[in-house]
Amino acid sequence: GGPVGRFGQAEFTGYFLAAFCVRQMTSSWVAWLVSYEVKQGTLAMRLLRPISPLLAYATEVLAGIPLRVAIVLPVLGISVWVVGAERAVPTSLGGWGLFALGIVGAWLITFYLNVLLGTLSLFLESSQKLMEVYMVLFFVCSGYMFPVEFFPPGVRTVMEWLPFRYQMGLPVELMTGAHSTKDAWALLGAQWTWVLGLGVVSLTVWRRGLARFAAFGG
Repeated sequence: GGPVGRFGQAEFTGYFLAAFCVRQMTSSWVAWLVSYEVKQGTLAMRLLRPISPLLAYATEVLAGIPLRVAIVLPVLGISVWVVGAERAVPTSLGGWGLFALGIVGAWLITFYLNVLLGTLSLFLESSQKLMEVYMVLFFVCSGYMFPVEFFPPGVRTVMEWLPFRYQMGLPVELMTGAHSTKDAWALLGAQWTWVLGLGVVSLTVWRRGLARFAAFGG
């Protein structure tokens, strides 16, 4: 019957339409693909090719972006029409630039987490349960089900140190103009710290996992 914090009816509508758009642009299924190919042994065929399997996985995910953009554009149009441009999309060139950095960072975090989870199947009998735990944490902690600012302050502080908020909540907030330029840059700095950290960890685990795969499969 009334606003919840800064969210009225229009803000809620704009937020969840933006969340749908960001989800379409940043989703990845690499963890399941790697796990399946490890179990089936078909990862060995990828390793025979002259390009890295990780580059092939990234290309397969990115190849779906044009179709997803075709889905996103009408939703953006509906959002602008229903709630107004200021609640639906960035209203300045600088805002679009910050959003672009946020969406690229979110895609990389999601991709690296998927690589890490999928590669764990080279060390464990099955990484399926870990993937399911990851999905639960993502839906609850990322801002996909509801804005992260609805959590109590103590819980929200913990979530600031987890990667999930930077996969979904931050790009949505940048898209809907929830932050000042100064705050947006600070949050992007935290996001890209996660990008670099997860990149190093996932690639290290990948290389060690491949050595194990070659030892058992070769």
